[in-house]
Amino acid sequence: MLVRKFDSHVALDSDDKDALAALPHRVREMSENSYIFRERATPGECAVLLEGFAFRQKLNRDGERQIVSLHIPGDPLNLQSLLLDRTDHGVQALTHAKVAMIPRSAMRQLALDRPNIATAFEISNLIEASILREWLMNVGQRNAQTRIAHLLCEIATRLKDRDLLGHYEVELPMTQKQVGDVTGLTAVHVNRSLKALEVEGSIERYRRAIRCPNWEELVRVADFSESYLHLGRQAAAC
Repeated sequence: MLVRKFDSHVALDSDDKDALAALPHRVREMSENSYIFRERATPGECAVLLEGFAFRQKLNRDGERQIVSLHIPGDPLNLQSLLLDRTDHGVQALTHAKVAMIPRSAMRQLALDRPNIATAFEISNLIEASILREWLMNVGQRNAQTRIAHLLCEIATRLKDRDLLGHYEVELPMTQKQVGDVTGLTAVHVNRSLKALEVEGSIERYRRAIRCPNWEELVRVADFSESYLHLGRQAAAC
């Protein structure tokens, strides 16, 4: 999954792919809501999500949480730790998950030895920053219903890009409280917004499964453009 993730940004040659695949690692099984990294930790490893979902979060002194990113299989979870010695946020498993833990020293050496891979690391970090900017726009300038629709569009688009989505159906592994922690809304507002999208025919809900039968309408309601996800190889890096 890591090879495919980085090859989607930069054209990796066979030696690059072999070097990524040969990275030493151990696989950790993570239970739902367990910490992969804690804030202010000094990690000696870089993590790649193999199965399940994960999220990054910030907590204020009162324990209130803001989820600042969501991660799907294939995502590296802490590439910034290659150069920063302390984490400024926590990383938790959203669902039961499998995570590959790779020694930070091995990842750093790989980036030094293989320029294409170093470029892929940098592009991955830049895309994460782009997504964060869009999330700031979502929380700051869009209404509740649009925020929820935008989140659904993003998750569906990212899963589809990894061939992890069938017929625009998302198994949303989040409680309404967690959706609120992403979008800056209360669980009550999240529930109302989901119901409104359902009544309008933009989505259909079956427990945690959400289908998008009218994708174009959901995209319109969400004010969504996938351009900020920078899908595909970046021409300047090829």
